[in-house]
Amino acid sequence: MSHDVRLALLDAAEAQERLRPLDTAFARFLAEQDAGADAAWLLLAALLSRRVADGHLCLDLSLWEPLAEEQAWPAAWRDAVTRILREDHPPAWIASCDGASPLVLDGARLYLRRYWNHERQVAQAILDRLALPHAAPVHLREELARLFPGDASPDWPRVACALAARGAFTVITGGPGTGKTTTVVRLLGLWQTLRLRDGERPLRIRLAAPTGKAAARLHASIQGQLARLDVDDTTRAAIPAQVDTLHRLLGARPDTRHFRHDAGHPLPLDVLVIDEASMVDLEMMSAVLAALPPNARLVLLGDKDQLSSVEAGAVLGDLCRRAEAGHYGQDTAAWLRAVAGDDVTPWVAPDARPLDQQVVMLRHSHRFGADSGIGRLAQAVNAGDVDGVRLLFASPQPDIAWITRTAGPSDLAELVLHGGAERFADDGDTPAGYRGYLELLRRERPAPGADQDTHALWARHVLEAFGRFQLLCALRRGPYGTEGLNRQVEEILQRARLIDPVHHWYEGRPVLVTRNDYQLGLMNGDVGIALRVPGADGELRLRVAFLAAGTDGAEEGRIRFVLPSRLGELETVYAMTVHKSQGSEFEHTALVLPDQTSGVLTRELLYTGITRARRRFTLLSADAVVERSAKQLTLRHSGLRERLLGPSVPGPHP
Repeated sequence: MSHDVRLALLDAAEAQERLRPLDTAFARFLAEQDAGADAAWLLLAALLSRRVADGHLCLDLSLWEPLAEEQAWPAAWRDAVTRILREDHPPAWIASCDGASPLVLDGARLYLRRYWNHERQVAQAILDRLALPHAAPVHLREELARLFPGDASPDWPRVACALAARGAFTVITGGPGTGKTTTVVRLLGLWQTLRLRDGERPLRIRLAAPTGKAAARLHASIQGQLARLDVDDTTRAAIPAQVDTLHRLLGARPDTRHFRHDAGHPLPLDVLVIDEASMVDLEMMSAVLAALPPNARLVLLGDKDQLSSVEAGAVLGDLCRRAEAGHYGQDTAAWLRAVAGDDVTPWVAPDARPLDQQVVMLRHSHRFGADSGIGRLAQAVNAGDVDGVRLLFASPQPDIAWITRTAGPSDLAELVLHGGAERFADDGDTPAGYRGYLELLRRERPAPGADQDTHALWARHVLEAFGRFQLLCALRRGPYGTEGLNRQVEEILQRARLIDPVHHWYEGRPVLVTRNDYQLGLMNGDVGIALRVPGADGELRLRVAFLAAGTDGAEEGRIRFVLPSRLGELETVYAMTVHKSQGSEFEHTALVLPDQTSGVLTRELLYTGITRARRRFTLLSADAVVERSAKQLTLRHSGLRERLLGPSVPGPHP
């Protein structure tokens, strides 16, 4: 149908790279099914395909004119679409919520049917759980006082536990170091204590996270918290530390979008806790909710201000859109005063909704104190306060530095080799860029004839040293993306004679697993380093060392050596995208931004990159790029929030 004049708009949009070939191919398919469809409707179908690829669930047609103006669409295209929207006669392949058309027009929102179905299913499943009659346990007040002995009010972790104890759905959000994991461990201790105190069997609890890296971090954090939890040994033993990836929990079926556990074969559990929920896309959330038993409790943990999922949707963001202001009802406030002694009056609102009553934001960071440059920088970026960002960097700060020009070769080399040490106060423990782990690799190399345990200990030290410093970037391609930066870093390290990348695999090469490999037990996000270790015959051979995630406690901290040829999808990881870094932390993070602004550079990306750093943060960017990024919010088109905010104010709670 190349002669079809209706496709001229698509051809022009693709030529200008406003649409991908996949988008126009989708619209061409629709054109073949409907010879009478207006060209403007075909253009909207292609644009919807593109918007879904960018993470949106739908195309909000009420925003068409400002969107077209912002993206500088040609006037003829804008006029054509505006005309058909006013006529309100969509083609047959767009239905209004019924039928089996590939597209659905729901009010002013245009969806691919699959995402329309997922959005409705997620909203209904959450509303159903919010409506479940969970009475507050008899001894709740007594146990809350024991687990939270302080007098502070409101004690937000205590508020979170109190509200979760009476509901089947709870969201706990907060920035880095606000105690999300500590809170959920206390919540699990509270639930199990109350169950065992009443003589009932312990709750069947499962813990999950979107990636292997996030699962490993949650596992380690929970293990540390359990030892300090004020419960008896029987209760402590009933709180699991094992953490699964969501794919493993649901039982992913190879090469399909389906899982072993679904509505017909639900998960055998009473409570599910999902960490790093900002990374969970709409389709995965739909699968999780479908697989939950009707009366099971679901707790979502995450930072609402982090980047949204790579795939379509911003579920946690939609759930937490009103979390800052609380929006609690008068009845909820009175109940919290009576049960927990917490006064949330400043967060009461007349337009309270059932969802609001089960969302709690933790507000005090224990990681970043009042004098922390990293903490104040994250707050300024979150507020879009560009002047505040500039003032922070202009005044002496012990933990943040800004190279206020696009990263040149000397700037990058200084970071890679020395970690920008001269820009920070010398405390004797500043991560030395990537030189540190490579020098340790040579310095601690086991003597000839050393046994496997000695080599495993050496590999552990190398991996730990590598994990102290990380370059982050916004893009995959281009000189400031992972591909370009990884090449530049290799060249810098080669000139410094720290690596010898004659071949694709060389000793010291760090790699990132980009797809779950259940056969090898490696998860998306796992990092390994190529090292020469003795084989069965005693000869040194290149193997990739990984630190076993130990999410089930069985292999906690064990080093695994894997043949490079056995590894599937992976990439060199001197530079990592901010998206890939979610669920990870590094002592020193350096964020390299491109020299031109783009839709990828947003406030959420800056915030997420900054908060990956524990002790040091370096920004390499032009001033204008930082200003534009801090002002650009990620607003994914979605109808989920509106579906969840029902019209009624919640009634009295038990």
